[in-house]
Amino acid sequence: MPRLSLSDLHRIAVPGDPRLRPDGGAVAYTVTTADRESDDNHSEIWLAAPGAEPRRLTGGPHDSCPRWSPTGRTLAFLRPVEGRPQIHLLPMDGGEPRLLTDAPLGAGAAVWSPDGTRIAYAAPYGQADPTAPVVTDRLGYKADGAGLLRGLTTQLFVVDAETGETVQVTSGDFLAGEPSWTPDGLRLTFVADLEQDRDLVVGGAAYSVDVPETADGPTGTPERLTGPELICAGAWWSGGRLLVAALTGGPVGHTRLFHLDDGTLTEVTEGLDRNLMVGAPGYPGAVPQLAGDDLVFCARDGGCTHLYRAGGEKLVGGDQVVSGVSAAAGRIAYVAATPYSAGDVYLLDLQGGLSVTRLTSYALEDVELFTPRSRTFTAPDGTPVEGFVLRDETLTGPGPLLLDVHGGPHNTWAPVFDGVHLYHQILAARGWTVLTLNPRGSDGYGEAFYTAVAGAWGIADTDDFLAPIDELVAEGIADPDRLGLTGYSYGGYISCWLPTRTDRFRAVIPGGCVSDLTSMAGTSDLGYFLKIHECGGDVTGQSPMENVGKVTAPTLLLHGEDDDRCPVGQAEQWFTALRERGVPVRLVRYPGGSHLFILNGRPSHRTDYNERIVAWLEQWIPAAGTTVSPS
Repeated sequence: MPRLSLSDLHRIAVPGDPRLRPDGGAVAYTVTTADRESDDNHSEIWLAAPGAEPRRLTGGPHDSCPRWSPTGRTLAFLRPVEGRPQIHLLPMDGGEPRLLTDAPLGAGAAVWSPDGTRIAYAAPYGQADPTAPVVTDRLGYKADGAGLLRGLTTQLFVVDAETGETVQVTSGDFLAGEPSWTPDGLRLTFVADLEQDRDLVVGGAAYSVDVPETADGPTGTPERLTGPELICAGAWWSGGRLLVAALTGGPVGHTRLFHLDDGTLTEVTEGLDRNLMVGAPGYPGAVPQLAGDDLVFCARDGGCTHLYRAGGEKLVGGDQVVSGVSAAAGRIAYVAATPYSAGDVYLLDLQGGLSVTRLTSYALEDVELFTPRSRTFTAPDGTPVEGFVLRDETLTGPGPLLLDVHGGPHNTWAPVFDGVHLYHQILAARGWTVLTLNPRGSDGYGEAFYTAVAGAWGIADTDDFLAPIDELVAEGIADPDRLGLTGYSYGGYISCWLPTRTDRFRAVIPGGCVSDLTSMAGTSDLGYFLKIHECGGDVTGQSPMENVGKVTAPTLLLHGEDDDRCPVGQAEQWFTALRERGVPVRLVRYPGGSHLFILNGRPSHRTDYNERIVAWLEQWIPAAGTTVSPS
């Protein structure tokens, strides 16, 4: 059986956003692929049901966010019109999709009213002139992936599902989160930060607002539902209960799940020392919801995202990463990645002994995959550090090793097939060991572990990276003279940091890096937050640039041109500092690439990113018995 190649990127299909039909009989979901001809990411909507082959409902190329009407007879979804997403309605008894909205800057995902007559959505609002000067009195004037906001806000709207008549529900200088209908269908609940100093003080609360009866009616005045003790991340009505995801005690820590009833908060996740995952790019999870009498939610555990129900019982565990959940009629549909698949759609029957049916098969079954093996290493202070070792286990003797550091820092590696970092599989097939670690600061190991790097970036976790390498060297797996280092985002920061602490790495590849925390604090869209809350307010001693003179390893910098989270100037500074010191260095910039381009950017850029990592490692870290080319 052949092994995986980088050309297989275009064969990987990733399902997502599963939505169970109200009768529990079928699941609508998106399928995303990398289209070689258009050099774009192609998304369609499919339907899967027990005992039937999945079938395509829409042809794309950019269809997303399927949402069932309460009767299940209509499926709302987003499709671009003149480059801007608009809500369309697909009749399930036959017929073509009907365009419903004409939002000037595009519409967000559809949220059906309880009676199915109206749809609420969030949408950008304003009239930004792309040629006008950008004037701001506060931080938060830009956002990664969107660029300069130019005064744009996000507001809530409601559209009549038959006539298309639209009413604006909110107005003001704030960003409204996705709406949720109250059970009576008269109000919308959403999360926003309405405080004047929100650019300096992290906040967010749940609000409720009346829906105007006509387009001529006034927009509503939001009523605050939660107090200052919570920093809210989301609020949703489900089965007549209002669920709130929020942090307590500060903006760095675990997100918890609460039930809000008549102003009384009850923590649902109390006693579970794990982080609630509501789902975001690179941070898999799902909106919490009621499944019959059970409240279900996602949380990180040991690197994986699992599905729980209130009380702490796992419904979906093991080596799986859950990235979407939908409940109806005593069933739960979910998408999960496994060691052999980037994702498949499953159906869990809560009334049938928790039986699970896999509805799709998107694994690349015609190629051989190496499986990450979990093991626990020990840091010098005795702290256990979980890691995953990917290698061809038929090989013997020490060989080259790549340490790959995840972003965040509050993210995690999981022992599942990784369709983003395909170079892991390529290197394993060429005799490399790929080591991924979840050091202090990683998610899935308790809140104390999660917050252990606050105010001590690089300082608190350095030994968590180096000690496992020492163990693999001592075991005869890794050759100490053939060690490579890479990472993205916070991993890019560590890829600049570690070479200032040790010369053991023969080749280094920071992606989306952070090299100078002082300039980062003033130029990143989250720079002030990172400085104050992640770095303790003083970045002294935590910035790689302070010790750049100690770096000798040949360095390849890979960075998105339009990255506002870790601005490209971070790579430019590191590149210049190494170049003027005579260290072999190369800078690669990806036009149009945001911070998340390695997840959702152009397929050609993602392929190039993988190819360059492999080529740089093989240029500077030779196979046994060979020498390094000076080119």
